[in-house]
Amino acid sequence: MTTRWQEDLEGRGWNSQYFSNHDQPRQVSRFGDDGRYRVESAKMLATFLHLLHGHALHLPGRGNRNDERRLSIHRGLPGYLDPQPLPRTDRDRRSRPGVSLDLVHKRSRDNARTPMQWDDGKHAGFSDGTPWIQVNPNYRDINVEQALADPDSIFYYYRELIRLRKNNPVVVDGRYDILLADHPEIFAFTRTLENDRLVVILNFSGSSSVFSLPGNLPASDPELLIANYPVEAGGDIRQIELRPYEARVYQLTRTA
Repeated sequence: MTTRWQEDLEGRGWNSQYFSNHDQPRQVSRFGDDGRYRVESAKMLATFLHLLHGHALHLPGRGNRNDERRLSIHRGLPGYLDPQPLPRTDRDRRSRPGVSLDLVHKRSRDNARTPMQWDDGKHAGFSDGTPWIQVNPNYRDINVEQALADPDSIFYYYRELIRLRKNNPVVVDGRYDILLADHPEIFAFTRTLENDRLVVILNFSGSSSVFSLPGNLPASDPELLIANYPVEAGGDIRQIELRPYEARVYQLTRTA
């Protein structure tokens, strides 16, 4: 679907690119790994959105995971305000209660509506009063104060992506071309504007996966523009063993 939108709107429109909003679960929990690879997958998803043609839209707290409370369907659902995913009938409640609870946890719009987590203080620094909805219990470990203190945090990675987009017209106006369209784990594409060409390589899986650069693309003297893992300088990009949820963007050619 992404490729269809990119190709159909080329030269005709400006799309909005997003993974989550106030009606959708947290993007890291839905499309990435909100456990071991939370930071890496959050950065990978951000790379994907920022390197597409169109406007990258993001909900505050984009690196956070779904609400971590685990609730019992038999004891009620304290704290959940969104009625949309709840069992609607007695039959729903009696049948497969574990699955019903799992759906509530994964689909509830409350996941993306919890208060912004500014620090590890009371109510995550959101308010001196009682918030309208409970704060995600992970606020002591995931908050703005912590992110600002960590130079390798998701916050600073987003800042680098925004700078990359501002400084490279090819990211805004370049043509999109899909690579390895049938690969089950890797999503890769190029952006091309006149003599400028970028290649974007994304591993959407929690395991290692090998990327092979198509032979029609230049592989000499690539410039690494951004990556969510440390990458050795001067490596051969014709074949790359990507780590779980790894993202890399290379400049292949540049206008003189």
